[in-house]
Amino acid sequence: MSIDQAKSLQGKLASRISKKNEVTEPLLIAGSDISATNSNCIGRAAVVILKYPSLQAIEIQVVEDKPIFPYIPGLLSFRESPLLLAAFNKVNNVPDLLLVDGQGIAHPRRFGIASHLGLILNIPTIGCAKSRLCGSYEPFISREAGVSTSLIDHDEVIGAVVVTKDNTSPVYVSIGHKVDLATAIAWVIKCCKGYRLPEPCRLAHLAASGKNITSNDKQYIR
Repeated sequence: MSIDQAKSLQGKLASRISKKNEVTEPLLIAGSDISATNSNCIGRAAVVILKYPSLQAIEIQVVEDKPIFPYIPGLLSFRESPLLLAAFNKVNNVPDLLLVDGQGIAHPRRFGIASHLGLILNIPTIGCAKSRLCGSYEPFISREAGVSTSLIDHDEVIGAVVVTKDNTSPVYVSIGHKVDLATAIAWVIKCCKGYRLPEPCRLAHLAASGKNITSNDKQYIR
């Protein structure tokens, strides 16, 4: 697929994203992330399944392979989604909610990796990114956990900038699929355990980086 074709597809698929909340009381919450592992550009994709409300990991699946699409800002999902979907194909516990380390609709074409994965997997999905791709927001008066402000692009609210830990940099929360923004913000905060990243994203980041994390079910660790 060419770059222009990928951008065109994002524009078409963006109209299929649901901004209606379908999250009630999830029992299992997943986190996903991916990292490059060496100079050969082999990627390591990780999916971690956690129980809620304990936020204990019960399953960890990891896949390593070489991405087939180049790194292009705004087209991250075409590079990373195939590896992440391969990891999801190994999952034994189907999550009720997915938190993705990346953008949802807080994207120039309103279709980031969280939206892409949510649409394919057909589950409620939240984008929780460490950096901003587009949009602007008013500076924070204070950096207290739980404070948030709107992320706006061309007079449209595309997400929220959320402080998840006192005196730390915020995260960028947006709708992925089958969730509204208020619910997305609430679940990001509920999933935090004293770190900047919500626990599903934090553990997925560690797993994608090759770090050992604790699971209550050792048979699922790969």
